[in-house]
Amino acid sequence: GGSISRWWVGSFLSGGGTKEEWIRFNPQFIYGCGNDRETARKFFDRPGWKDVDALKIGNIFYFPCNLTCRASTNTGYFVSWLSSRIYTDEFSNKEDQVLEEKIFKSRKLKFDLDYIKDARISCSHIHDFPNKTLIIDFNEPLSVVSTLEGERKGIESVGNHYSPPPCWGIGHKSGLSGVRQRVYQVIGKSEETASFLFTGADMDNLIVKRQKFRDMEIYALVTAGVKSNAVRMSKDEGRFYEPGTINIILLPNMKLTPRAMTRAVISATEAKTAALQDLDIRSAYSSLYNQATGTGTDNIIVIQGTGIQIENAGGHSKLGELIAKAVYAGVQEAVYKQNGIINRRNVFHRLKDRKINIYGLVSEAKCDCIYKKSGLGGGIEEILLDPRYAGFIEASFAISDNYERGLICDLSGYKLWCNNVAEEIAGKKIAQLSGIVETDRKPVVLRMALNALLNGLCFSK
Repeated sequence: GGSISRWWVGSFLSGGGTKEEWIRFNPQFIYGCGNDRETARKFFDRPGWKDVDALKIGNIFYFPCNLTCRASTNTGYFVSWLSSRIYTDEFSNKEDQVLEEKIFKSRKLKFDLDYIKDARISCSHIHDFPNKTLIIDFNEPLSVVSTLEGERKGIESVGNHYSPPPCWGIGHKSGLSGVRQRVYQVIGKSEETASFLFTGADMDNLIVKRQKFRDMEIYALVTAGVKSNAVRMSKDEGRFYEPGTINIILLPNMKLTPRAMTRAVISATEAKTAALQDLDIRSAYSSLYNQATGTGTDNIIVIQGTGIQIENAGGHSKLGELIAKAVYAGVQEAVYKQNGIINRRNVFHRLKDRKINIYGLVSEAKCDCIYKKSGLGGGIEEILLDPRYAGFIEASFAISDNYERGLICDLSGYKLWCNNVAEEIAGKKIAQLSGIVETDRKPVVLRMALNALLNGLCFSK
């Protein structure tokens, strides 16, 4: 037996490998590109092909495309992540480690708050991989409200811990309690007096936003990753997935009552969701139909603070307004730093967000026109370089979302727009648009939009 890569599978099939040869090889570990999940599922569900050890014990793992498909530029990252997946037990065992688990450097952060004794981002080795931790120490024990741990009293330190991708599989095995215990041992904290959050978003991408009104101010400390498990609550199935978390820590310069602390969680959550929707972040599970409202592992810590007592942090209060502004700006900037996503990204990125692949779409097209399918793909790309047609698709995204929510009921006007776009591309009248894209897996509006572009190309020859 042995491990097997996505490239080996491809060459095995193209070389005419048989089912018997596959079973004889009997791979123990299979990895592939995350974009190949559906293709792999169809292949590995076939009788005989699924009867190898790797599939029997669930040893099939998917990695980001920029690692599996561009390994030459990310070799070190990929090898470390792959090895930790294959040898999870060995990396979990302290006796097998090469590097001592300890903090090896820190950099200071400055907050103009009387109750903060020290704030820093510390780098440490855990499981032989570099981890990073935001650590905030208080001058006196304070109460906090944490969506991860509930209400806590007598807290002396709060923070946010980043585990790099090679540690994710190890963390899944040990669970949250095991991860917390290991991290606290390394950074010198106690479970009784510390309250930390945990994330797969790099602490180098931490965003600190400050909002102030007269004597009142609030700091929002935000890390955000939305590529892997962004969800739309009420629409998506709850399933465990790889880390991709929005963590928020709120530091006020006044003393919040328990009521104000819990209300601050709602204000921050609403601002976070508004930030994601204004970026059109898509659900990782239903990207064609839904914007994300958050990720499945988001958490918030609200610190009690000291000074003048504040009773309310809701939407009609000044503190609620400051929290919302700080969180909104912090989430958008953190998403940009972690994932490179901005609101003015081009139409090709917006299509990718919805998992619409132009060449995959063309390969399924039902078209008898003079264009070859490969030519259709290039033709679509060329059309979308024109801002006029890119704007048509971008507008179609918004119309599609509103139609699926029931906010738009009549598409007759939109149908006329699609016909006009197709005829403009074709340079002639088209009596009836063909159903080149007919798959029910795509929303009605997006099918109409893509059909308009493809019909325009087909009738232009």
